[in-house]
Amino acid sequence: MNNKILELNQIRRDFVMGTETVHALKGVSFEVHAGEFLTIMGSSGSGKTTLLNLLGCLDKPTSGNYLLDGTDVSALSRNELARVRNRKIGFVFQAYNLLPRTSALENVELPLFYNPSLTVRERRDKALSALEAVKLADRLDHTPSQLSGGQQQRVAIARALVNQPVMILADEATGNLDTRTSYEIMSLMQDLNKEGKTIVFVTHEPDIAAFSRRTVTLRDGKVVKDTINENVRSAREALDALPPAEDY
Repeated sequence: MNNKILELNQIRRDFVMGTETVHALKGVSFEVHAGEFLTIMGSSGSGKTTLLNLLGCLDKPTSGNYLLDGTDVSALSRNELARVRNRKIGFVFQAYNLLPRTSALENVELPLFYNPSLTVRERRDKALSALEAVKLADRLDHTPSQLSGGQQQRVAIARALVNQPVMILADEATGNLDTRTSYEIMSLMQDLNKEGKTIVFVTHEPDIAAFSRRTVTLRDGKVVKDTINENVRSAREALDALPPAEDY
């Protein structure tokens, strides 16, 4: 895994609040290589959300450099950042962020509308392929209200995959799900990672982080630990070990 997907060099992010300056990130540095499955952990106030916004090109650092797939995004304009977000990052959110009156297929198609070179048929084919990747092709005509929480999150993951991004960035993607459904989603994430997808997964739950190969821990705006997990848990095995659904 020599290809660096992202590289953070002494990233600082300050916010001016009235007469005070809040130092949310204080010189954060780490790298993520192609094919890694990394979790970022940290309690409230650790700088986790600020870091997530920077990684997702939703914000820019006060100082330091952020290279995404070889491009220094810390120097890009707002419009350039928007293009990078759409082409290189697949977002998965805790709240799914699906359009309520729109089918699963149409929700997955949404990022493709920013690519005018695609035909209607090409958009549909790409969206259908992404739904097949998350094993939800049989629900393509269902609206979010007709889907379970886990199925909605699978639609959100398909939407994140549809542009074939260099990185999937997940923000507490299991936060609204029960244990069984959380493990189902993490099993899917592990499957995608085995297929070569680079995943950065933000969580505050240690049992979720145990499904990843590496964990970066933040505290007070700094990286306090960057550890390799030598015994990665299998989400599929953890799921199989749970009591039957009717007893759960």
